Amino acid sequence: MYQRRLQKPDGRKLLLYSRNPIPEDIRAPGPGADASSSSHLRWHPLRGEWVAYAESRQNRIFLPPDEYNPLAPTTDPDHPTELPGGAYDIAVFDNLFPTFRLETVNTPPTSIVDTRVGRGVCEVVVFTQTQHATLASLPLWHLELLIEVWADRYVELGALPDVQYVMPFENRGVEVGVTLHHPHGQIYAYPMVPPIPARELERQQAYFAEHRRGLLEHLIEAEMGDGRRIIHLNDRVVAFIPACARYSYEVWIAPRRPASSLAELDSDERRDLAVALKTVLLKFDGLWARPFPYVMVFHQAPTDGAPHPEAHLHLEFYPPYRMPGRLKYLAGSELGAGLFTADTLPELKAEELRAVEVSLE
Repeated sequence: MYQRRLQKPDGRKLLLYSRNPIPEDIRAPGPGADASSSSHLRWHPLRGEWVAYAESRQNRIFLPPDEYNPLAPTTDPDHPTELPGGAYDIAVFDNLFPTFRLETVNTPPTSIVDTRVGRGVCEVVVFTQTQHATLASLPLWHLELLIEVWADRYVELGALPDVQYVMPFENRGVEVGVTLHHPHGQIYAYPMVPPIPARELERQQAYFAEHRRGLLEHLIEAEMGDGRRIIHLNDRVVAFIPACARYSYEVWIAPRRPASSLAELDSDERRDLAVALKTVLLKFDGLWARPFPYVMVFHQAPTDGAPHPEAHLHLEFYPPYRMPGRLKYLAGSELGAGLFTADTLPELKAEELRAVEVSLE
């Protein structure tokens, strides 16, 4: 794998990856970020978890017209998008509207609950320069390269002192709130282990302490022995709907050995994971005879500096889910990590409601 590291005019990083050497003359474009925007976390005392607040995300682009695609590669300096033209396969850059960022401008507001700076990293991963492609349509070599890119980002982001958990994910389809059609995913590098992975790890730690082997490793063996929920099986990777699935079409993909993270996979396991991933995605689309909307998340070992022999890498797919009676979609960070990001502040919404005059007569 080849990599080139560039910097956008607004200071954000751009990483280009390819299976072939990348030309030296590529320059990083960029529409420009608002450096004054920041985010923060507030403690939810009843749920015992953090909630993220990032008002700048209200300004992100939603389904732009066909003539403007901010993820389309360009060589036009008068109409810069996020990506340059040139010979490369995959691009990664800092999100223009992040929930977390390493460089924060403002201190967190004071509140009746604990607050802290939302320090972390949010990256966009553009899977291919082909605008109308999907993960399912990419060749296996491209998926193998993408898995290697995800592993590279896990290692680099996980080494940052403020990052304790790295989660790649993809939101696919407007049904799950996708705002850009170009095939892409995201990576959130959290300043804590989010609630859902934390609960999973707690259960896995308890099982490992008692049995000296992994809980998911045991579940995979049981699923393979039962066989009724297996979707795909090869030498090193298995895809199945778990017996405890909470959603219809909730598929898990995992290495059969208890590899703790993407970085721990060898080349054969990456190849078998690519085969399993493509197989499941093609089955999703084939069942519905249309591009199937989903959320795909990776659960793997935290990067908090502690050993995690209990952790077992796996992907989880969820179908579209919208909160009943709410205006917000549940996507990767909410469904997969359990950390909610609010685009508005409670104080401002309360001010709006207070301003509405009502009559009880």
